[in-house]
Order: sequence, then C-alpha cells, then structure tokens
Amino acid sequence: MDIARANETARRVVDELGKVIIGQDGVLVQMVVALLAGGHALLEGVPGTAKTLMARVLSHVTGASFHRVQFTPDLMPSDIVGVNVYNTATGEFVFRPGPIFADIVLGDEINRAPAKTQSAMLEAMEERTVTVDGVPHAMSRVFTVFATQNPVEFEGTYPLPEAQLDRFMFKIVIGYPEEQREATILDKVESGFDSSDLSTAGLESVLDVATLEALRATVRGVRVEEMVRRYVTTIIRATRSMLQVSLGASPRAAVMLLLGAKARAVVVGREFVTPDDVKAMALPVLRHRLLLRPEVEVEGRTADDCLNELLLGIEVPR
Repeated sequence: MDIARANETARRVVDELGKVIIGQDGVLVQMVVALLAGGHALLEGVPGTAKTLMARVLSHVTGASFHRVQFTPDLMPSDIVGVNVYNTATGEFVFRPGPIFADIVLGDEINRAPAKTQSAMLEAMEERTVTVDGVPHAMSRVFTVFATQNPVEFEGTYPLPEAQLDRFMFKIVIGYPEEQREATILDKVESGFDSSDLSTAGLESVLDVATLEALRATVRGVRVEEMVRRYVTTIIRATRSMLQVSLGASPRAAVMLLLGAKARAVVVGREFVTPDDVKAMALPVLRHRLLLRPEVEVEGRTADDCLNELLLGIEVPR
C-alpha cells in the first residue's frame, strides 16, 4: 500500500472514532498509531473518560473481532487464555479458547488482577502465542491489546511492575475534555446517541484485517534517516542519566519509539520520519518506562515533566 492510500485510510479511522469520542483528538491519534505500529497500549484515566468505549469503537471501525476481559482479583490465567476440556463423545481433550483470542482485546482494569494472571496476559502480548498443556496456539495476526487502569484508586489493585509495563508500546493518558467539547457530548446524547448501541453513531467500517496487515507493512517501510535514528538513541540514553530517575528506558523503548514515529509519519502522510515525529511519540512511549526517584514524586513532578525538560535539552537534528 502506498503512503497516500495508507494516510487516507488512517485519517478515516481517526475521523470515524471522532464521531463517538468527543474531545480526545490526540488520544485517538495515539491509539491509531499504536494499532498501525503493531504495539499494545495502556490507557490510563479516571472512570467515565470513555476508555472502554474507545476500544469498542476502534474494533467496530476497523472490522476487527473484539473481546473484553474484566480483570478482577479472582481471575485465573485459564479464564483469559483458555483451557482444555474433555469431550466425552470422542474421548479426547479439546481446546476451548479464552477471550484473548481476538483481533483487539480490551483488558479492563488490568491492575486489579494478581501478578500470575497479569503475566499470562502479558506473555501472550509478547509472544502472540498461547501454550496450554504444552501445545502452542497461534493468535490473531493483528492481535492488539488495549488495557485500562484507574490512576486514582489503589485499594485492591496489583500495580504492574516495570518489567510488565515495558511490554506496552504506549501509555496513553486520558484527561477530561475541554468545556465546549464536554457540552457537545451532552448535545450528542440528547440527539439520540447511546454508547451501548454503536449503530446510533452512524459509524462506517473503514478497513478489515487484511488491510490492517497491509498498513502495518507500509509502516515498516517508512524511511528513517541515520540522523533521526541517532536522535532516538540520544533520547533513550539520556533518560538513563537523568538525575530525577532511578531507572531509564531500555533498548526495547528505542525500538518502540522508532516504530511509533514511523506510524505517526504515515498518519500525517509522509514517507519518512522527522524529529517532530520522534518528539510527538516520546511521551507516550517513555512515560511508563521511567522510574522516578521518591523525592521527585514528593515534589509532585511527573514523568511527563521530566521528559519535557529532557527533550528541551537535546539538540534536534536538522
């Protein structure tokens, strides 16, 4: 697929999402970028900011199959990946796939499940294969996870450790919409929109699984000049020497930043990556990969604050 067609398709996906999700334009672009780059995303926002709805609408617009997993403290790994069931008629065990076998999977409140269950989900995210009783089971070719978590509620949760957070390409922070956009949401509801019935939104399916695979191949083919690649490396290495952090970004973060910049270039309609693409993707790729020192958190500073300061101090290639 050429860049012009890929850009048109990506923009149509963003526009369709915008028919339902109001006031989150930047978030929608980041979700589409993650989908095109083949990465998983962690959505963080307070309840009621449409995290679940975003994943549902994305699957509807892309024509992808969708499953939702509601994470709870008693959820077992077999509840996610599936289990072998004995068939009395044939005398054999038959694999019954779990909800993780879908094109797009929403892991709702992933930090409410214990570590063993989280690991089962994250192993599938990394390998894109599930092994049950020694038998591997291939997953969807476009398997993508969008997981959600609530940033303000910690009772009864099991926070994801850094090694597991690193499996997510992006951490997308969802805030409140602006006042005018929030008023538009009420207008939309008053005119008949029902979030539980997406047919009321007039959505169109923009692509299918085969087209999504073609888009991902196009993203991989986007050109990245050496100076831009070195810019990525400089940013990643600089995070490791920041005084505010005790743990910087890994080489995997560099790969994720490169792929994210490539996908963003496609979304804006370019055949090559610019430093602006890298800077635009730096926060969602890196914010969950930095471990801030306790004294920095006490001061009320966030990873985004530290990253913005870091980016200002790095010379941008021209």
